[in-house]
Amino acid sequence: MKSIFSLASILLVFNSYAQLSQGGQPFDWNRKDVPAEIPSFETPSLNLESLAAEDAVTDLYKEAPYRFGVEVEVDLNISNSGLWTQVGEMSLWHLGVHCPQATTISFVFDKFDLPTGAKLFVWNGDRSEFLGAFTAENMNEAKTFALGILHGETVYLEYQVPSKSKTLGELSIGQIIHGYRDILVSHFDPERGPFGNSGNCNINVNCPQGEDWQIEKRSVALIVSGGNAICSGALVNNTAQDGTPYFLTANHCLGGSVANWVFYFNHEAASCSGSNGPTNQSISGAVLRASNAVSDFALLELNDAPPSSWNPHYAGWDHSDSESAVISAVGIHHPAGDVKKICFDEDAPYHDNAAGAQVWWVDQWELGVTEGGSSGSPLFNQDHRIIGQLYGGASACSGNVNNGQFDYYGRFGVSWDFGNSNSNRLRNWLDPLNTGVATLNGYPDGFVAPALDAGATTIAGISASNCGDLQGTPSFVLRNFGTGTLNSVSISVVYNNGAAQVIPWSGNLAAGAQTTINLPTMNFVNGNNTISVSVTSPNGGTDQVLSNNNTSFAFFAVTENATSVTIELNLDNYPDESSWVIMDGNTEIASGGPWGDGDELANIVTEVCLSAGCYDFVMLDSWGDGMCYNGVCGDYTVLDADGTVLASGGEDFTEEEVTEFCLETPVSVNELNRVDIQIFPNPSAGLVRFESKATTGALQILDATGRLVFSQPFNGGTWVDLSNYADGLYMARLTSESGVSTHSFLLKK
Repeated sequence: MKSIFSLASILLVFNSYAQLSQGGQPFDWNRKDVPAEIPSFETPSLNLESLAAEDAVTDLYKEAPYRFGVEVEVDLNISNSGLWTQVGEMSLWHLGVHCPQATTISFVFDKFDLPTGAKLFVWNGDRSEFLGAFTAENMNEAKTFALGILHGETVYLEYQVPSKSKTLGELSIGQIIHGYRDILVSHFDPERGPFGNSGNCNINVNCPQGEDWQIEKRSVALIVSGGNAICSGALVNNTAQDGTPYFLTANHCLGGSVANWVFYFNHEAASCSGSNGPTNQSISGAVLRASNAVSDFALLELNDAPPSSWNPHYAGWDHSDSESAVISAVGIHHPAGDVKKICFDEDAPYHDNAAGAQVWWVDQWELGVTEGGSSGSPLFNQDHRIIGQLYGGASACSGNVNNGQFDYYGRFGVSWDFGNSNSNRLRNWLDPLNTGVATLNGYPDGFVAPALDAGATTIAGISASNCGDLQGTPSFVLRNFGTGTLNSVSISVVYNNGAAQVIPWSGNLAAGAQTTINLPTMNFVNGNNTISVSVTSPNGGTDQVLSNNNTSFAFFAVTENATSVTIELNLDNYPDESSWVIMDGNTEIASGGPWGDGDELANIVTEVCLSAGCYDFVMLDSWGDGMCYNGVCGDYTVLDADGTVLASGGEDFTEEEVTEFCLETPVSVNELNRVDIQIFPNPSAGLVRFESKATTGALQILDATGRLVFSQPFNGGTWVDLSNYADGLYMARLTSESGVSTHSFLLKK
């Protein structure tokens, strides 16, 4: 946001906090006007409508950087542009740059080779802010320099060289970044920040939920390359604890020269609301030290260490890679180039493989999500140490809540020692003393675990969708996050915003341990239900960390005239464009998608429980070409419990296709179960027997995501060898003349 400062404020702010300036101020800074004789270079006007159309598409993809400006290639240097004047013992070079309707302007100097004593300043047209001085001390090995942003549509460059200098040096602008983005959206969201605007379900790091992460947040920075907010990353500590500015991000973020990246620190809103934060604490350029696609990591060394006045933190880490030791996780990041946000995974992430890398898999976030621009951001475990950096995923906002989708992070433990040289592993850089330690706290403010810290983590025992059930018995996991033994705690349970039920608990829970506690039976209501649990008074005292004391679980129950609807989708070759919702008037009842890498042309089967009544099934395509691309088409079918088609289509629509369907009052539960399928053994090590009274039909097996993985005719009983399938929960679905029966089973070899 543009700010108007007094001269004293300008000097204080920019000499103390700006992009590693070397002090001083532009020549004759007190004058109010701009000398008329300074020549100005003007960039072409931008087609804002065309840019808006392009951004509307690319903003949907997490892998794509958030574009806030257009990069204009130029060749402007101190020999072919601008005006030289002599003032006393100093030679002055000035050049104005005008970008019509620009919100911000920045530069990449493809030649930045300054002699001793020379100074570069850049200031905006209304003289409200300036950057500099930049001197020979800001030079890097590549002799290039990327400048941070200035607000406004006109800026001026001022280059001062002492007359006694033997050379004028080299100063050449290769790229002007014409910032435009908030012109396009300010009418709708005047609080948008200069680099981007994320979804409404994101949580500012300075909200109450981020209270316990105020140390670690200081390590995280936004990465800008040209006109794109490309990624996030974090400063990391090393065993010498000497403040070497090592910076961890993702390998897939690498592109172009890291020497021309700009790293913005402390770009965060001061409160829980708003999307504006400081942009005057930035570092220009870095050197790539190590990278590896096996865990999608890149380790940089910034050209300069952030000064102590920025209050930087060098995050701790854990390379033990122990899956069982990780109980919960937190991500801190800059989604879509926005101010710093935070997200929480109250369940434990686990090891998996994704997009060719070894990763930590987050099934879904309980609070917040990530977006494009979050890539490379750190994943912290419950001990406030980095265990990975964001690679990809499908999480996103769906209005004011998240869409319940996954994310995955390259594993720090794999990055540590997988490579065979300094250039493809972390060990040599982050353990220069060769200590062999598996964990390291942050520097200079390492995390100190409190003595009394009881936490309410996951709620279990209740399905996210309950069909015909009138009640259930939930449970929740109590975790001791403190360093002392937990002997007692008070548990408060609230069902559907009713009166709180207080349950005293006593036991002997060691530091880091957890236990499952059964809660009172809950009577469901038809529609949305919630369970909220909070814990207080550990060992009769005051909990020292309040942010992990509460957890909740929302689910949908059908208690009246419940019947099952099956949604079958054959996806096209762009599954990330497809999604669906079932609407009851203006109320969303159920949804699915979008899908990600590996789901091209997949068959997806999902069962949804509904009450009798009429609904709209809405098939959506974010690109606007239905479920077809280049002759490859998908389709969808919605069927009732008897296999009758209620809705179908997929090819001939643009953004959405809406079909109304109605469900009659279902038959009794006994009638619905007349073709019940029996499965044994369950769990099974691989060989599974399926039996039913139905003599003919079709047997389908679906994995936990609803993907069809096996199908064959059925004649009353059969053995199926699933020993080559991955361990996990599966669903068997038998369709016969008598109806449909489903039953879950577990593979565990």
